[in-house]
Amino acid sequence: MSKRDYYEVLGAERGASADELKKAYRKLAMQYHPDRNPDNPDAADKFKELNEAYDVLKDEQKRAAYDRFGHAAFENGMGGGRGPGGGFSDFGGGGGFSDLFEEMFGDFMGGGRRGQATGRGSDLRFNMDISLEDAFAGKSTTITVPSSAPCEPCKGTGAKDGAQPTTCGTCHGHGKVRAQQGFFTIERTCPTCQGMGKVIKDPCRVCGGQGKVRKDKTLQVTIPAGVEEGTRIRLAGEGEAGTRGAPAGDLYIFLSIKPHRLFQRDGANIYCRVPIPMTTAALGGAIDVPTIEGAMTKVTIPPGTQSGNQFRLKSKGMSVLRSPARGDMFIQAMVETPVNLTDRQKELLKEFETAGDKDTKHNPESEGFFAKVKELWKDLTE
Repeated sequence: MSKRDYYEVLGAERGASADELKKAYRKLAMQYHPDRNPDNPDAADKFKELNEAYDVLKDEQKRAAYDRFGHAAFENGMGGGRGPGGGFSDFGGGGGFSDLFEEMFGDFMGGGRRGQATGRGSDLRFNMDISLEDAFAGKSTTITVPSSAPCEPCKGTGAKDGAQPTTCGTCHGHGKVRAQQGFFTIERTCPTCQGMGKVIKDPCRVCGGQGKVRKDKTLQVTIPAGVEEGTRIRLAGEGEAGTRGAPAGDLYIFLSIKPHRLFQRDGANIYCRVPIPMTTAALGGAIDVPTIEGAMTKVTIPPGTQSGNQFRLKSKGMSVLRSPARGDMFIQAMVETPVNLTDRQKELLKEFETAGDKDTKHNPESEGFFAKVKELWKDLTE
């Protein structure tokens, strides 16, 4: 018995848009779903026919091939074979001309020839924001990931009551189909069995033959000390469950470190801008500064400290991933100009300004700057 036209199966016109195809498919899928028709043995076949038609027409490349070649694009007809001249593998054993077309056209133009699909579950990505303190010390936390798990009623096989899958009639167990048009061979994953080479005649009603169901997964995650922005943690086998008992995918956790109110990080080093009173900067002294551990440490400020001067605190920076070493912490001085002065304070500052010896260099940066200005004007006037 020949297959019906896929557009006829969906009750859609050939020029129908993607939204129109989806709407037509959903309407008929609800009508013929096996769970809604337990006493109708034809419903399952119609439901399967709908899925096969929609699987082809919803994909732009598959639809283009179907519009041009019809069902022949997905069957072992039209001279499909791996003899001489039958496929891109003859152009240099998988390289050169074949790889060029694979790169340009992917699965549509022979990209599936490297092996049939295994049904392995998809990898999942989870984005996690952590604090700089967590990146320094490490932490253990619990996350909940929307995922899928093996279906319990069918034990992940996808078959009702333990029924065994049978060889796919479309690809004859190869997991892929070919169609040859002149010189070129189009090869792609079999739309009926999705590359598995096997089909289930009596699917599990709970999972619809997929062997997996949607289920949130709660996982314990350990973040090591010293991680940086963009660090990726891989949890093998914690991704989507595979189809019909195939291996599960992996879960990848991507870490993003939130900006800190006091510290800036550069690799393993930490920088902190600390305001210093003008008197302390001039006369010298000691100040308390915070560290990433959450404690305070003393820093000695030498007399004559200027804004921008840096002081290094060795091994007070970030942890280094998988190492006992630590980076350094750099304190950048910001000399504060006093504000809201009392009359007495203003008098004292005026006395300080007038009491200095002209030969005493109280402001080395200012003197150096204006000396350069004089040299510049001298050069311009000569």
